Amino acid sequence: MRPFPVDVAPFQTIAQLFPFIEAPTPLQQQAANVALPDGPQLWIMEDVTGAGKTEAALTLASRMMSAGQAKGLYIGLPTMATANGIYNRMADDYRRLFTEQSQPSLVLAHSARELSQTFTDSVHLSQQQQDRSYQPDELSASAFCNSWLADSRKKALFAELGVGTLDQALLAVLPARHQSLRLLALSERILLVDEVHAYDPYMQTLLERLLQAHAAQGGSAILLSATLPQKIRRSLCQAFRAGLGADKPQLKKGDYPLLTGCSADSQLLEHYIPSRAEVSRNLALVRLDSPEQVKAKICAALQAGQAVCWIRNTVGDARAAWQQACDEGWTAPERLMLFHSRFALCDRVTVEAEVLSRFGKQSDSTQRRGQLLIATQVVEQSLDLDFDFMVTDLAPIDLLIQRAGRLHRHSRDVEGNPVDKDQRPPPLLAIHAPAPVADADAHWLKPHWQGSQWVYQDMGQLWLTLDSLQQQRWQLRMPEDARTLIEHVYGEDAPFTVPEGLEDSSLDAEGQRSAEKRQAMVNRLDLTKGYCRDSSNGGWEEEMATPTRLADETVTVVLVRLRQEELQPWCNEGLHRWQRSQISLPEKDWRIARQQIPEALTEKISQLKENVTELRWAELLPLVDGLADCYSAEGGWLKPE
Repeated sequence: MRPFPVDVAPFQTIAQLFPFIEAPTPLQQQAANVALPDGPQLWIMEDVTGAGKTEAALTLASRMMSAGQAKGLYIGLPTMATANGIYNRMADDYRRLFTEQSQPSLVLAHSARELSQTFTDSVHLSQQQQDRSYQPDELSASAFCNSWLADSRKKALFAELGVGTLDQALLAVLPARHQSLRLLALSERILLVDEVHAYDPYMQTLLERLLQAHAAQGGSAILLSATLPQKIRRSLCQAFRAGLGADKPQLKKGDYPLLTGCSADSQLLEHYIPSRAEVSRNLALVRLDSPEQVKAKICAALQAGQAVCWIRNTVGDARAAWQQACDEGWTAPERLMLFHSRFALCDRVTVEAEVLSRFGKQSDSTQRRGQLLIATQVVEQSLDLDFDFMVTDLAPIDLLIQRAGRLHRHSRDVEGNPVDKDQRPPPLLAIHAPAPVADADAHWLKPHWQGSQWVYQDMGQLWLTLDSLQQQRWQLRMPEDARTLIEHVYGEDAPFTVPEGLEDSSLDAEGQRSAEKRQAMVNRLDLTKGYCRDSSNGGWEEEMATPTRLADETVTVVLVRLRQEELQPWCNEGLHRWQRSQISLPEKDWRIARQQIPEALTEKISQLKENVTELRWAELLPLVDGLADCYSAEGGWLKPE
């Protein structure tokens, strides 16, 4: 199975792991120097966006592996897109965690990993090695994946380094098939979870049980976040210590940024860490009352040659804004982009690559000048984007902080070219939101902000977000204000400080959060009962019966088009054409669209599903007649009438 042994490399310096780091950030330096306790340990890294948390976590992981705490690690992320981003970053660096003579495997673990060319190439390299007598020093320095590990996502956790969605690890504490195999694989791996703040109460509760199980079998973990409420930090530490059979820890510090260490010792390690100067900022905020104000601000910034982003909270609002900008000519058509989650996989890859090209770290003035990106929450996490000016729809404070992290993220001159020290005017974040009036009621967000209310149903949290920013005089000082702002919205007493007219909304949202937690507690395994049928409340079923996340009701649909009287995939080039033609639609949209499929195509659809095995149980949507205008490569999915 393994032609060459895999050994962990002794930790030496940060430069040994990451040659591109000339001056480590304070967090990275602390990760290299902090004293490591004996036995299983949990570390929580909290710092602002752009502080180098990923490299700091890998530095700490390297030290822990060198000390014999683990033989590898698994990096869990909230989405496939964020997992792809980290996987591509790791492809060139992960080998330095191991000795030069080793051939460690790097595995991508999620349901669409076959669409990653880097991953498929790494498996082909393994298969070539089995066919020929390669020596270790003759193999490519690119990502390598042992083909035995690659043939199943459940075996991916056995790889020396796995990257994927957190779901693959959460299945280790659910009554799912091969649950024990996943738990066994994690026992010698450090569990590294990024964007910890991004998980809903259901997944957060499952993560706590996973930390408990991981600690009980001697495993260690590292958690990363830019915006973590104190109560969640406490619950994560409590869960880990419960797995060690230790008492609940007492949090003492409310500093930010903060490195928290948790082990079998009775006292938590809490280290305040200053942020590096480049990511510390005083960000001016402005509240925009109306769509007319939003348009005026965006057009003024575009005329000044700035790279602008407008973040909408729903796909429908993003589409409407994009259409308005097209119709009214806010900027040249080639300088206007739309980015959201309802593109077919093949088109989303293309759009994401173009977004990174225009607004990424290496973009210059010729690519950025007068560019407008209208996007949804897809730009919030793990995409290294840099905008000159941003407008955002109203969202909870932690998400506003995340979005603000994409504003002046890298140093540029006034034209937008990369330089060592930023020369642009001070950044400005505009928030499209109503005033946080004391008499706000159920109609507070109507008519302009109904999309925000639909996505973030706790209007009390939205009101508290604006109230906290107003108390800070519409200035966002990072990192100084981060903890104050987060606790103002998510602190233990926050639900009782909202206007009376919003209390019902907050209570309903709290009830929903409690229901999600209870559902997770019902679904997760009871570790105290051991490995037996009774450890599951509902019995041991297929994985779909015990989901890793509670998703909205959506349907995965394969887009097809009629060419020469034959139904063909929307994506007509390359491998995995059917899979790359998939799109996730709200169930209500699918019901409407399905009714518009011409009866004349019913037989063709049935015949295609019969002939193509991977389509046997798929839903197909032919983009013909009235459905032809519902989707385009430039705009994605348009809700059918």
